[in-house]
Amino acid sequence: MPLTFHQHTLPNGLEVVAEINPDSYSFAGGLFVKTGSRDEDAKVNGVSHFLEHMMFKGSENVGAGEHFYSVFSNGGTMNGTTNKERTLYYEALPSNQLDMALFLEADRMRSLAIDGANLDNQRQAVKEERRLRLDNQPYGRTFEAFDELAFDNFANQHSVIGSMADLDAASVADVASFFKTYYAPNNATVTIVGDVNTTATIERVHKYFDAIPAQPAPPAVDASEQPRTGERRQAIDDPLARLARLDIGYQLPSSLSPDDDAIDLTANILAAGRSARLYEGLVRQKQLALSVAAFAENSRGPRLLHVIATVAPDKSAQDAEAALYAEIDRLKTGAIADWEIEKSRNIVRSQLVASMGSSLSRASLLAELTLLHGDPGRINALYNRVAKLTASDVRRVATQYLIPEHRAVIVTTPKSAAPSKGAR
Repeated sequence: MPLTFHQHTLPNGLEVVAEINPDSYSFAGGLFVKTGSRDEDAKVNGVSHFLEHMMFKGSENVGAGEHFYSVFSNGGTMNGTTNKERTLYYEALPSNQLDMALFLEADRMRSLAIDGANLDNQRQAVKEERRLRLDNQPYGRTFEAFDELAFDNFANQHSVIGSMADLDAASVADVASFFKTYYAPNNATVTIVGDVNTTATIERVHKYFDAIPAQPAPPAVDASEQPRTGERRQAIDDPLARLARLDIGYQLPSSLSPDDDAIDLTANILAAGRSARLYEGLVRQKQLALSVAAFAENSRGPRLLHVIATVAPDKSAQDAEAALYAEIDRLKTGAIADWEIEKSRNIVRSQLVASMGSSLSRASLLAELTLLHGDPGRINALYNRVAKLTASDVRRVATQYLIPEHRAVIVTTPKSAAPSKGAR
């Protein structure tokens, strides 16, 4: 059943998407700010994620930590997340708390407390997050180095969290300038899904956000990449890893490309489930890998089909890599069974159904479609789009994009830690 939603734009440019679900007895809301690490420059980066943390440190009418307290004490949940494309803040609450959620979001957009004490506090929090998620994790360096190898444009290649040096360098002026530029109503979308009244909801959004002035449109970002002319490779020794791993990325066009759906089907045929080709070939038959995955994240700019294979103990990464390429070549030239296409279609459909399983996930999906395509109605067209795809579409996409010239490869191998002094 298609989703029915209402779109509205405030005079200050804030986009509103509301979808009514009276059976939920609650609602989920998202403030979707159209900025991420792609908007940073080489002098100041990591600031988009830094701001995600700062958004919980208080504003004119909300003290530090009170945002969390207000939501949790009323039976809700909330958080924030940042990537290259966007920064998302979300809440899920009982229906009678809509005014509170809108007040909290509007107050911090209008009057976020950006000062030295808050900045230094969150600087240490983000550093600890970096240690936890990257520096002290197996394959953490691989994760960060992958985009650096695959892309040439700074907008695409630098990490969202930033380096320790980046975090040390961020100043109050840097954060305040970024906030003023990007955290403006004309650069944001509010999505509300759940047991709410459409007319009353739009009136409430006007009540809390109308007084926030629009800002000049943020500068456009050139995320283009020069055509790739050859494979790129890097080897990483990782003392935290216990097994070798292959990370292989094929450069793709943005999610706005008409090939987007066919790319998803191609990734599914290669690596989705135990019957997928890479699992069958590398894991089950040849036992060269313990696991394999393939995915292409959404992006308004160039992106990657990222293939990850964890090499089996006592097996060669070189042999696993060769076997992986052989499976990709077979996809380009051999037969593709009808069941493979239908299975891949069903995976896309099931992922869509799962994304609509809660008000919170629907709110996030509607906001993302508004950001990427300017059209949340695409949520209702996906089923029919994938139904039209055939084996020839998959073969064409594989032949066009999955070629050595478009490939970046990192081979990560375990490295024994150096013995401590005095060890015998």
